[in-house]
Amino acid sequence: MSLPVGLTEGAGWEIGVSRTIPYRVDDVWAMLTAPHGLARWLGPLDELPTVPGTAYRTAEGTTGELRSRHERERLRLTWRPPGGEESTVQVAVSPEGEGRTRLRFHQERLRNAEERERQRAHWKRVLDGIEEALRATPRAAGGPTPS
Repeated sequence: MSLPVGLTEGAGWEIGVSRTIPYRVDDVWAMLTAPHGLARWLGPLDELPTVPGTAYRTAEGTTGELRSRHERERLRLTWRPPGGEESTVQVAVSPEGEGRTRLRFHQERLRNAEERERQRAHWKRVLDGIEEALRATPRAAGGPTPS
């Protein structure tokens, strides 16, 4: 018997969204881990922990724990929004040719198919916001790579 799309035996309901954007990995990583970038995908937070096992709490009350951090590659953490259930989020970056980066958000341990669809829409908006913030960044600080 096959499982519905998005449902796995090991991680329950999960969703992944990705996009290739015209920015260097270093610039995308810097955005994701800076306070203004963290606010776009995690919530207002001065600094994300660097040591696995360290807890975090955003100004909006989202809590969790850093599970792993591989600089310029990926972050994996638990994520519990106020009043919500805990899930696991992974953010990954990888080079996709000269001056381009594949940015991925993956979330697992979601409650059901409806939450999966809500989170799909959420992560797509997050990708839009991160790309918008990178466009607003001067080239010297990580703006778009010329075509």
